[in-house]
Amino acid sequence: MIREAASEHVRDPERFRAEVMARGEPVVLRGIARDWPMLAGGTVAAAAAELERFDAGRSAEVFVGAPSIGARYHYDDTLAGFNFERRTMPFRDALSAILTTAGQGDRPSLYMGSLTAETFFPGIEDSVRLPFVPATVRPRFWIGHASTVACHYDTMDNVACVAAGRRRFTLFPPDTIKDLYVGPIDHTMAGQPVGLAVGSAPGDPRYPRFEQARGRAIVVELEAGDALYLPKLWWHQVEATGDVNILVNYWWDGFAGGPDQPYTAMMLALIAIADRPAAERAAWRAWFDHYVFRPDGHPLAFLPPEQHGILGAAKENYGRIRALVMRLLRG
Repeated sequence: MIREAASEHVRDPERFRAEVMARGEPVVLRGIARDWPMLAGGTVAAAAAELERFDAGRSAEVFVGAPSIGARYHYDDTLAGFNFERRTMPFRDALSAILTTAGQGDRPSLYMGSLTAETFFPGIEDSVRLPFVPATVRPRFWIGHASTVACHYDTMDNVACVAAGRRRFTLFPPDTIKDLYVGPIDHTMAGQPVGLAVGSAPGDPRYPRFEQARGRAIVVELEAGDALYLPKLWWHQVEATGDVNILVNYWWDGFAGGPDQPYTAMMLALIAIADRPAAERAAWRAWFDHYVFRPDGHPLAFLPPEQHGILGAAKENYGRIRALVMRLLRG
């Protein structure tokens, strides 16, 4: 059962960070964006007009899917390519095409994703502000026909708000990664690898381990004005179920200690650890648990804080550790 945030938890970024984000669980935010100007008219046309009002005249990449794919953007059967085309066209032309062909099942499906406010709609960020999102975080816009975006994860925390149409999120916890049959990490549709098994029929012989994850799926239905907080690394398939759909999302890392990201550390571990013998990998796993994941608490908890050295408070030692890592990488 997914939680819904109480009103007192969404009044400012610090309270949201401490009382919602720190739990690491998805949370539904019903009606949180209902006062946005985009939703004031209650129609897709009104929301589209708000986008046109701020349109900077840029061109955008558009996914174009033949009717035969059922608006499910994915790999082709060989996994070497994709089942849709990418085209570049002026935003206003793409939006017009989406609006005029909406609901016509015999026409190609169209989808524009990750349009940054500062590039495509400068100034609109003031009218789609949320009080609990840090003021420095800029919104992105996702616009298109009914569609299904393959199950993927993000390395940032995410708040996704429905501005028009409807969205269905199918969520899987991070620890289901072993059962989702995750595809290539460097040959992707939009930057992130996807769970190839998600959406498969029960008993599909290609994905036997997925049956362990199937029952853990959490399905969230969102209407216009609703939002979903999604912690980083949670898997999510996203279905837009209206004829025309507009989503506004915010990405940021609520717990970053500096510019270095955990994903970067994982990539380095691939070349430093992944191909070593099993016994040595197990030894390094013990070291990572002890110093990084800390299931038993701080590794120097038995000593006074003044003797913790670079294992002391991360904010105080960030620069020292980073400088040491850079020296080690340079050899």
